[in-house]
Amino acid sequence: MAGRNISTMLGNVQARERNIVRNVYLWMCAGLGVTAVTAFSVATNPTLMRALLSSSFSLILLMIVQFGLVIYLSSKIQDMSRNRATGTFLLYAFVTGITFSTIFYAFSLGVIFKAFLTAALMFGGMAAYATTTQKNLSGIGYYSGMALWGLIAAMLVNFFLKSSMLDLMISVVGVFIFLGLTAWDVQKIKRTNDQYGARMGELDYHRVSIYGALTLYLDFINIFLFLLRIFGRSDN
Repeated sequence: MAGRNISTMLGNVQARERNIVRNVYLWMCAGLGVTAVTAFSVATNPTLMRALLSSSFSLILLMIVQFGLVIYLSSKIQDMSRNRATGTFLLYAFVTGITFSTIFYAFSLGVIFKAFLTAALMFGGMAAYATTTQKNLSGIGYYSGMALWGLIAAMLVNFFLKSSMLDLMISVVGVFIFLGLTAWDVQKIKRTNDQYGARMGELDYHRVSIYGALTLYLDFINIFLFLLRIFGRSDN
């Protein structure tokens, strides 16, 4: 009976859309949970923190691994098994958690909580809008993507200038860029569902869910990081 119900759901585009969107958010929250637990566990272990902060090479290596996992999952998702797709996503969330443990060293818990709560509210509001609106948000995604390249260039310039005012502007613009990308990515999940028509199998359903969770996870994390930079300016 359960198998028949799943087959019926997969063949119904509208019913499947609701389930995919819900599944994406569940996997995204699972990834954030892994990241949060890992970050806190490492941050509260003095031995691990000393090992992590004793050499900049460790952090650089972690960031390279993160980047590689994102590229691997994004480019190979259509060829992955269910377990490999899930494992790669959760591994990425785990490695990100190790990197994020340094946040507890740099900012107070109050600032971290304020940035996380604000990010959650802003992300949730934008995701809800993108889910319910009938407007095509492709334009927002296009311009947000173009603006992201300008933001990266500005961050590279400010790496040398070290301007506090420019850093604030970059952070504010960064929040809005990733809010725009959030709206676009939510609608992209819905469009991907439509493209499958009535031909989506269980493995395709899982792959779309994991890839959607990854994109929204990245949007949320970047919103959080930029807000952390804004709120952390007054953190002593």
